[in-house]
Parts: sequence; C-alpha cells; structure tokens
Amino acid sequence: MLESDLHTMQHARSTLKKIFAENVCSKAGAEAPLLAWPVVCGGTVAEKTRALSFVGGVLVVAVPDVLWRNQLQQMYQQYLAALNRVSGQQVQNISFVVAPHATRPTV
Repeated sequence: MLESDLHTMQHARSTLKKIFAENVCSKAGAEAPLLAWPVVCGGTVAEKTRALSFVGGVLVVAVPDVLWRNQLQQMYQQYLAALNRVSGQQVQNISFVVAPHATRPTV
C-alpha cells in the first residue's frame, strides 16, 4: 500500500468517526459508549467482543477468553482515549470481562 493511500484511509476513518460522534453518539446520551465501542475497536475486535453496560463511567466489555482480555488490556489507553473522543461521554474505565457466551456468535 502506498503511503498516500494509507494517509487517505486514516483521514477517511477519522472523518467517519467524527460523523458517527456528531450524528449518533450525541443523541444516544448514556448509551453512547456502548454504541461507540465497535467503532472504536474496529471490525475484527467487534466481532469477538460486546459492550455490555456503561454505569458510573465504567464500560464493561465481554471478551471470549483470557487471551483476548490480556490483548485488549494492552490497548486500554488507546481505547479509552478513543471512546472519550467519539462517545461524548466521560468513560473513566474499561472493564474487560471473560464471558464467552455474551460475545457475538460467529456466523
């Protein structure tokens, strides 16, 4: 992939997140972090995880196993910053919980 193509894709992703934040999250209120999770984490992670609740500034995300939890925990700061930018809500913490049956089924 050419560097210019990569820059264009990053710009497009940023623009789409901004549109999502302005048109969806701004109207969702306290549910915004739940809606923002798949946008923030990306398609591959969204297929394996599910935002369960957002209470008291804590977003609870179900993950299929301990390996997923550990990998996502390494990305914690990036996810937290992105959630706060996109959702419009103050997300103070993300709790990754192992709940294999709560994640999205594979089709």
